[in-house]
Amino acid sequence: MKKTYKIDVDCANCANKMEEAARKTSGVKDATVNFMTLKMIVEFEDGADPKAVMETVRRNCKKVEDDCEIFL
Repeated sequence: MKKTYKIDVDCANCANKMEEAARKTSGVKDATVNFMTLKMIVEFEDGADPKAVMETVRRNCKKVEDDCEIFL
């Protein structure tokens, strides 16, 4: 399952950090961050709970870029 989330991030480098953090999160099959549109597309692994996984993604992204935001 894929879902798209609106994000708030200040620069393209920060967006890349968010993308990498999201990809490394358990339950995420793939993640793409588009800085120009300020969107994150997340593909979840089969059986994963998107809400719970996205809370972990948000925490992981905050570790690498503390002023980013993901609107769930």
